[in-house]
This record gives sequence, C-alpha cells and structure tokens, in this order.
Amino acid sequence: MPRADRWSNEEIALTVADYMKMLTLELAGQRYNKSAHRRKLLENLNNRSNAAVELKHQNISAVLRDLNCFWIPGYKPRSNYQEALAIYVEDWIASHPEFDRISQAAVEQPATVPSSVEFSRLVVEAPSTSAEIREPSSAYHPQRAASRRDYVAQEARNSALGNAGELLVLEYEEYRLRSAGEITLANRIEHVSQSKGDGLGYDILSFETSGKERFIEVKTTAFAKETPFYASRNEVSFSSDFQSQFQLYRLFEFRRSPKLFSLKGSISDHCHMDAANFLCRLR
Repeated sequence: MPRADRWSNEEIALTVADYMKMLTLELAGQRYNKSAHRRKLLENLNNRSNAAVELKHQNISAVLRDLNCFWIPGYKPRSNYQEALAIYVEDWIASHPEFDRISQAAVEQPATVPSSVEFSRLVVEAPSTSAEIREPSSAYHPQRAASRRDYVAQEARNSALGNAGELLVLEYEEYRLRSAGEITLANRIEHVSQSKGDGLGYDILSFETSGKERFIEVKTTAFAKETPFYASRNEVSFSSDFQSQFQLYRLFEFRRSPKLFSLKGSISDHCHMDAANFLCRLR
C-alpha cells in the first residue's frame, strides 16, 4: 500500500530533534554536516524523500522565526506549517535549557571587522519577494512564555556587532567609489552615526558616482539572510522622506562569511512591519 503523506508524531519528533541539534551546533560555532545528518535521519523515517525532509526543515525554520529565534542558514523559512510541528519545536526548546544559554551567548558575542573580505563578492541579490500572504504578526501564538525569546531584538542591542557592521560598510563604500575612480567622493564618506549621533535616521553618508548623496542605514546579523531586523520609527520615516537617496544595507552571516544586500527606498516597500515596534520581515 502507498504510504500516507501525513507525518507521524514520531517522524516529526525525530526531525525536530535532528534540526535543533544542528541549530545548536550552528549557534555554538561548531562544525556539522547537513548531508550526513539528513542521511541518518532518513534511515529512521517512513520512506521520506530528500525533498520532503528539506520542506520540513523549512517549516521548522518558519516556526523558529515566529518564535523570534534564529534558524539554520540555507533552510529558508516556509510557512503554512501544522500547529503540531510548532508544538514539537516548543517542547524541544522547553526540555533543552542549554539551547537558551547557547542562543544568549551567540547574540551577545562581541564582533570585530572581519579581515580579508573580498569586496568584489560581498554584495548579493536581496531575498526574492514572497508571494505568501502574511498577517502583520504571526498567526501562531506560542504557548509557553519561556520559548518567546526575542533573540532578534537581543542581537540588535549588540553594539559591538552593529559597529563592526558599519565599519565594514565604510570600507566597502570606499572600495566601491575608488573602484569607479571617484577618489574625491570616497574621501568624503562620513560615519554620521559616530560623528553626528545616531538619531539622523541613517548611519553612513556616502555618494553615487554622480555625486548625489546616498544615505545608508546598516543592519547586521550573524545569522541567516532572511533574519528579521528592527527599525526605529525615525529610520522608517527617514527612508520614506528620502526614498531616492536612502538604502538599507543588510549584512548577514557576519562572523562566518559576511555578505550584503541592499534595499533601496522606503523600508515599508520591502518588509512586512509590526507597527508596534517595527520588526521587519522581508516580503
């Protein structure tokens, strides 16, 4: 008889446990092999395909996103998951207090500007716009206060990480303009969040090759490309008022292998925004 597509409770539990083991290693900065984990997991599942496991991993990433946790880079969050899956993820977190300790250490870890960054390969495409319709906040409501950790907000308060990201962008902007032969403009780049304060609505004053001012707000994460970020009311307002000159630079996987994508114009054009505190999830 052909097997049913519905995953059993045992399959869900095994898959969640294996994913969370990999994520714990990721947060701790320890090496692991995704392919080896998947092969071993498949041996214990009910004749599942690689694609089915990949989809379940993406569903788990979406659960973690909706719990304001981080997830494994490469497993892009995919919603429309069953509530049963979310409950298994919450149960795992509740029964493994070391996950919280490791997550806390990861978001609080100091950072410095990485050396030997190949600026010609730093910039990548922004995540593709999702056709998925999402409410401003998650439709799934966590059952346990203990699992409602806002690690994204905690990382946003990591001033060493934020400053390191801004310094890397300063280096990149100088490289970009010097590579275009605009030495004078490169010399005029200003780290305004340091020279004038952090209330302007952007961090770095740079320039187009035409000489037009470019206002850059930098958001840095050590984690996945699609990780949400927080924007202040002032930043959102400024990005709307200066749409033709504003760019948000999103640095991700900063400690492992930093990459950058930019969002041009108003932040609200690119993100689903929680109106209470402007948690921005890429569309």
